[in-house]
Order: sequence, then structure tokens, then C-alpha cells
Amino acid sequence: MGVRQPDFTGSWYPDTERGCRAVFDDFERESTDLGGTGELVAGIVPHAGWMFSGRIAYDVIRAVARHSTADTVALFGGHLRPSSPITVMDSGDFWTPLGSIPTDEELAAAVCAGETRVTRESPERHAPDNTIELQAPIIRHLMPEAKILVIGAPPREETLRLAADLVAHAQRLGRGLAVIGSTDLTHYGPNYGWAPRGHGAEALRWVREENDPRWIELACKLDPEGMIQEALDHHNACCPGAAAAAARAARELGHASGRLLSYATSADVRPDASFVGYAGIVF
Repeated sequence: MGVRQPDFTGSWYPDTERGCRAVFDDFERESTDLGGTGELVAGIVPHAGWMFSGRIAYDVIRAVARHSTADTVALFGGHLRPSSPITVMDSGDFWTPLGSIPTDEELAAAVCAGETRVTRESPERHAPDNTIELQAPIIRHLMPEAKILVIGAPPREETLRLAADLVAHAQRLGRGLAVIGSTDLTHYGPNYGWAPRGHGAEALRWVREENDPRWIELACKLDPEGMIQEALDHHNACCPGAAAAAARAARELGHASGRLLSYATSADVRPDASFVGYAGIVF
């Protein structure tokens, strides 16, 4: 059994347990308690370097960890095109500085044997992926007993069917399931080759108050098809398939709406002509 090695430690997030826990202590001091919120089964998290969006991701996973009974966390991610294959890491462990997370191989086998065609990945054969890796240490810290199921989710209907099948397989196997979808929002400016509203304060206002909120509204309404189409039309989510899969799974688990936990942009940390939006949403 192999162990999937990291590609972003020491730059996007700390490469030691002590370093990660120090950051988590800071995140805890800044976190908001959800109080009497009922069961949470899923969430949407950003995946930039922790200095930009780690707190938002931490808050979402913290909320799900505190308000669910998950044996397995299904983690959807991937910067994928609609034509990209769906991928599943079906064996091995996922390394983090806090210890490795085992794959739920029984659930992975059930998903891979289903009607939806998938490409199997392994610890030794996979593409580097910040959308997934940046969440793994947070999951290991907040849900230390949970297993993981890593799924690359292209933005198309087939991915949504797989998300629904995942829930059915988990229920048949008696798994307590939590689902996390990883996406950043609008990538704006010269670094990304997209600036329809020029540059400066008006561009930042438009992203914060118009472009990103349209997508967030669809996510909170649990409209996975709308989330995918909105992102493809308006460039306001970079991994809409992953986020939409989480929304579809939440719907299959009996939830009807989501809640925006927090929103920010990279410009809040480092003002620049190029910036990215981040949202934390719980279902």
C-alpha cells in the first residue's frame, strides 16, 4: 500500500506538524462558532495557500466535523475541463504533516464499479493537485479518525450522477459520510487573462458584489446544474464540478439549502491587479 506524497508543502502550507498546528491555533482564535446548527453533511472550501484562504477552509471543515458523524470524507476537487475524466484514488494513504489519512478502499471500490466510468489513480500515479492537498492536513487535524476518498470532478452531469451514487454506496455500506467540494471563485486580472471590468476598485467591487455572489446564491440553493453552467458562462468558479458534486451529495443526504459561512478575496491579504475570490459554504 503506497502513500501519496505532497507537492505543495513548505510553500502553500507548512511542511511540519508543529507548523501546521501553529497555524490551526491561529485559525481557532478567529473561528466563528455555529452554535445550535443542526447536522452538517457537506461544504465548499477554497484552496489557495493557507495565508490567503486557509482560515475559510478550516472554518468549513471545522463546522462539518463538529456537526456530523463522518467515518469517511469524500473530497471532490480538480482543475478539470468538462471533457476531463472523473478520477478516483482507490487505494493507499494520503500523507500530511500530521500523519497519513487512509483511503476508504471499500467505498472507492464500490464507486469505481458503478455505472459511471472513472479513471483510477494511486499514490504513485496522480496529478499534483492543490485543490485536494490543501484540505488534507485540515481534515487530518479536525477528523483524525476519518478515512478519505479523493475524487477528481469535471464540470458535467456525469459527475453529479456519481455524487448521487456515492451517497447510495455509503448508505449501503453503513458509512457516516461528509462531503467537501474544493473551488476558488473568480480569478480576475492580468495573471489570469480575464478582466472584463477593467482594473482597480470598480473591478474588485464587481467581483465581490456581483460576479461571485451569483454563483454563491446558486450554491446555497443547492442547484448543482446551475452552479456548473454559471461558472462556465461567467468564470466565477475554477472547479465548479467539485463544488457542484458536494451540493448534489448534500441534496441526496436530505438537505435543501446551504449557508455562506465566509467570503474574502486575495486582495484582502495582498492588494494587486490580479486577485481571486474565496467562499466557505456549509450544507
